[in-house]
Amino acid sequence: MDRVLVVACGALAKELRHLIAALDKGAAGDKAERVAIDLECLPAKLHNRPELIPEAVRERVRAARNRYGTILVGYADCGTGGLLDKVCREEGVERLPGPHCYELYAGAEAFTQLQEQELGTLYLTDYLVCHFERLILEGLGILDHPELQDVYFNNYTRLVYLSQESDPELDRLARQAADRLGLRFEKVATGYGGLVDALVEIRERAA
Repeated sequence: MDRVLVVACGALAKELRHLIAALDKGAAGDKAERVAIDLECLPAKLHNRPELIPEAVRERVRAARNRYGTILVGYADCGTGGLLDKVCREEGVERLPGPHCYELYAGAEAFTQLQEQELGTLYLTDYLVCHFERLILEGLGILDHPELQDVYFNNYTRLVYLSQESDPELDRLARQAADRLGLRFEKVATGYGGLVDALVEIRERAA
């Protein structure tokens, strides 16, 4: 069986597992059925230290090189300033398209419109809503030093929740996050966006 590995950000783990399972269940044709997609995730907290992402990805890719015919990097640029692209070129692997997962979920055109509407926008996904306190309040030091909240978010005016699933509890938590930061709340239902196309393309190419 041909095997594909996705080395991904932990913030995409739930969605990627769901989509991979759906592809495995609904694979059409002999070739597609012979392609298995495995997932390995790096800690989502690396988003608070994006300079560490490229070498963490390189290490995981090299460790898996002899076991997989195709390796995909399940990150966008994610604040690495092009350093992740450099690693991908050097290691001969591809990453997800776009500058970050927000654009991947929303689509490039829709995300551009959101940005043009209001530059001071903080974006949350399902994962970030669920782990808002740990990754943002604690991860940025705001819980220990409340004065940092204004330092980080003084120029923000809006929180946009890019939702992957329809869940009233996630909606409640997202609104709570907006209230905690003193931001106006908006929700945009994106579903899985470009993740679906990216996985289908990788699977078909490997087949």
